[in-house]
This record gives sequence, structure tokens and C-alpha cells, in this order.
Amino acid sequence: MIATLPLLADLPGIRHGFLTREGGVSEGIYAGLNCGYGSADNPDHVRENRRRAMQAIGMPAEALVTVHQVHSPDVVTVTAPWTHSDAPRADAMVTNRPGIALGILTADCVPVLLCDAQAGIVGAAHAGWKGAATGVLAATVDAMQALGADPARIRAGVGPHIAWDSYEVGPEFRDRFLAESATQADLFKPSQRAGHWMFHLAAYVDARLRASGISHIAHIGQDTVTEESRFFSYRRTTLRREPDYGRGISIIALT
Repeated sequence: MIATLPLLADLPGIRHGFLTREGGVSEGIYAGLNCGYGSADNPDHVRENRRRAMQAIGMPAEALVTVHQVHSPDVVTVTAPWTHSDAPRADAMVTNRPGIALGILTADCVPVLLCDAQAGIVGAAHAGWKGAATGVLAATVDAMQALGADPARIRAGVGPHIAWDSYEVGPEFRDRFLAESATQADLFKPSQRAGHWMFHLAAYVDARLRASGISHIAHIGQDTVTEESRFFSYRRTTLRREPDYGRGISIIALT
């Protein structure tokens, strides 16, 4: 039900977890631990799933905060929990307040959990290609620095997401990256389909983190598209022409 990274798990005062879809109450196409109110799932099921996710990291349900994710570079500094109906539109959060759990919802995009344990500061970011390209990771690091974090101490845990071998894109997508920098050709390898490419989202996220001064990075290394029993996937749902999809959650908190 929950996966952790040694890079974060061995730090005092930090709790984190990348939740799988296993162990939830949702049914049908949402079967399992769907934590996304943005889906058309039964809200009562989503609420119970979130409670179970928080229970898995040993914290009360009311400590969890999430944002209305919009693939932006926007970051919120959290000083107190809010209700789902009051959630701001953003794609990352930071806090230095113990007892607040930052939750990121994904279904192929990259959840990134960050912390400077010495300073007592955590962050969480939703990094799809668009958010990463427009600066959500740099903005998250900047917001953590504003609270007193040092990028040299920040550790970044990268959760489950769409893998290189599952992320096929068209030529116009690749051209956008090459126009930015020819060195980004390394992010692509030819697809089996003529004129298409496979995009290495994990490597791109790593590059954006390193450009922000983060050198301590670890990956769960699991593919949301192919591991259907464990993860929700927008790409898989789209290929099957299903009407909707669930969302997994990744959480980090100060105790």
C-alpha cells in the first residue's frame, strides 16, 4: 500500500510515503485507494481513502492538505490546514509547520517530495512535463529557501510516474525541447511507431532539480502505466478510452 525511500526515511522528524492504489474502498475504474476529488468517484470513498492514506503514515486525516492542481509553476506556503473546498489552485506546497501533511495527486505525472530536515522544512510538487518546463520545481525550491532551507541540504524523493518506455510523444513535442536546447535530445529515443519518440520524463525532472541546486535525489522507479494493479494512469485510461481515472497520492510531513 505504501512505498518509501531510504533517502527520506532515515531523516528525523520527517514522514513520507508514496501510496499505491492497493487497500482502498473505491470500486470499478477507481478500484482501490483513489484519493482524487477531481475524479467522478464517490466523494465518501475518496474521503475514506485519504483517511487510510494518512493512517498509513501515522497521521490524522485532518492534517492532510492538497491543492487544486492545474499544471502550473505556482507554489503555496502552508501555515494551517484547509478544507478541500478551500484548496487553492497551485501545483506545489511548502511548509515549516509540524503536523501538516502535504499531499500530491498523480496518475502518470511525477510526484516530488522534498525536505531540509535540518531546517525543518518540507515541500511537495506535482511535476508533469508542463509544470516542470514552466518552473514548478525551481519555484518549490525557492519557496523552501524563503523559509530558511539550503538547496545543498534538500533531499528530493521522486515517486511513481510514467516511465520512458511508456511515454510516446509526437515530433512536435520533441521539437519544442530541442528548440530550447539541443542537449535535450538525450531525453528522447525512437518509438516503434514511425515519426514518434519516447520521452524520458524522469531524466527531465532530475535535470530541473539539479539546475535548482538539488544533488540528493532518489527515485522509486515504478511505472504507473504498466503496473496496473498498483497505480492509476491517465495514459492507460486514454488508450482504453475509459471515461475517467483515479489518482494516487504522495505525502510528506514534519512531525
